[in-house]
Amino acid sequence: MIRNICMALLLLCGFHNSSAQQKVLIFSKTAGFRHQSIPKGAATLRDLLNIESIQSVHSEDANYISTDSLKQFGAVIFLSTTGSILNTAQKEALQGFIRSGKGFVGIHAASDTEYEWPWYGQLVGGYFKSHPAVQEAKIEVVNAKHLSTKSLPKTWIHRDEWYDYKDIQPGLHILMTIDEQSYKGGQMGKFHPVAWFHEFEGGRSFYTGLGHTEESYDVPNFQKHLVGGIRYALGLKKDGSRR
Repeated sequence: MIRNICMALLLLCGFHNSSAQQKVLIFSKTAGFRHQSIPKGAATLRDLLNIESIQSVHSEDANYISTDSLKQFGAVIFLSTTGSILNTAQKEALQGFIRSGKGFVGIHAASDTEYEWPWYGQLVGGYFKSHPAVQEAKIEVVNAKHLSTKSLPKTWIHRDEWYDYKDIQPGLHILMTIDEQSYKGGQMGKFHPVAWFHEFEGGRSFYTGLGHTEESYDVPNFQKHLVGGIRYALGLKKDGSRR
């Protein structure tokens, strides 16, 4: 009897942990520029995650970034957040979340967030510096083995807002770059990363600079890129099992 109870408790704990690892928070609070694509982006993410049997919650309430609340999630997605959006306790909660082995996904203006908090810049991998007008550019996949890029063509043309970055962190695994010869106004030169990932303080971080326009969320290549990046952040293989 005691053995059966113990087994039941172990199974329950296992189910709880698995459930937490397949639920994400889509967080889109802004304290600076606000992207019109946020509602479309959040809706698209929810639809894509639902297809993947990954639960999601979308909110702009920073109270979700607390130690107790974050326990239910396996990853947080900062969807075009901007400015200083977290207080001291919320910053500590996010640090604890990552250090516990969980995941972070930054989309587009997530790099235009928390400039005065160096730890966040290290987590994301870099900060937004500038951008030219929205236009088409050629993306080159430089790492086709990652979940976020393995289903993408080696090169593809995409219309978006192309960020230039500063404070790019050492040790990032670059996934995609932009060919600055294919558009006007780029300021980073021959090496212009636009998507990357890295393991950070025990957790996983994925960032993509795409996602400024509403139309971009209808592009199949971008949708595949997002799903793969989220799966990486959750620590999931393509079939849904743990990495």
